[in-house]
Amino acid sequence: MRTETEWQRRTFDGGTDTGALGFGCWAIGGEWSTPDGSPLGWGKVDDDESVAAVRRALDLGVTFFDTADVYGAGHSERVLGRALAGRRDEAVVATKWGNLFDERTRTMDGADNSPEYARRALVASLRRLGTDRIDLYQLHLGDVPLDRAAELRDVCEEFVAEGLIRAYGWSTDDPERAALFAGGDHCAAVQHACNVLEDAPGMLDLSEERGLISVIRSPLAMGLLAGDRGRGRRADAGDIRSVPPAWLSWFEPGGEPAEHWAKQVEAVREVLTADGRTLAQGAIGWLWARSGRTVPIPGFRTVEQAEENAAALTHGPLRHGQMEEIAGLLA
Repeated sequence: MRTETEWQRRTFDGGTDTGALGFGCWAIGGEWSTPDGSPLGWGKVDDDESVAAVRRALDLGVTFFDTADVYGAGHSERVLGRALAGRRDEAVVATKWGNLFDERTRTMDGADNSPEYARRALVASLRRLGTDRIDLYQLHLGDVPLDRAAELRDVCEEFVAEGLIRAYGWSTDDPERAALFAGGDHCAAVQHACNVLEDAPGMLDLSEERGLISVIRSPLAMGLLAGDRGRGRRADAGDIRSVPPAWLSWFEPGGEPAEHWAKQVEAVREVLTADGRTLAQGAIGWLWARSGRTVPIPGFRTVEQAEENAAALTHGPLRHGQMEEIAGLLA
């Protein structure tokens, strides 16, 4: 039987240790959009509160922070860098590259999967983060052709040799693509979607087979499993859920949860909130029970959210019986 310290420990190739929970820094990037004005952020944020939340997370033992250069069109990296000033060695910093954006207009427009751009993007991220190395550098474009991806994997190996990054990975939901990156000596992780509502057995199996960490995005289904997105609740302007893109099936236009998914949440709510857990803590516990290689990265914007998510560590993984009950309820 695993002790608490054992189940909480995750080690990336290269010897970088982190805990079983990370925080996703998409939301703290603030408002940004496509050129036509469709929101890509989560609404307005208070940068001082974001900084306080990151520092509170560190105090509570959360050390893994995942951002991307495009979040807030560079703003998320800047805020994270500010929050970690003087505490950089306490944190494991992950960021991503591949999308093109304009910091001045706070818009994203296009992508660049060339090796040359990878280096330019890395140098810019190091500057915004105020650091001399990135612990986990991730390709943010999920559909890059395999031949180009092999080139980018080799470029990442160069970055490791130069001391600019410690390890790398790919943010993709395609096991074939993730497996190609995993062929590199310093590929340590794959970032993919997974949660109670939509499992990812192919990706989790790959992580187990190849010794990767599964960095789990959308662990709370974009808020559906956070307890604040019930039917009748609409998203604010500037929130991506208010004008959901095609891939965001959990929400209807306007930001109200889709009826099917809202019913699924209600079906498992009682099990997830057993043992004094909040809904979010139960959803995180499900991921830990699903695989010992997972590092869920729920988003946050406030100290209160950071504290609630970090408290999932005190509850740990769901029990086997609870996992079986949830599987039955969702079958």
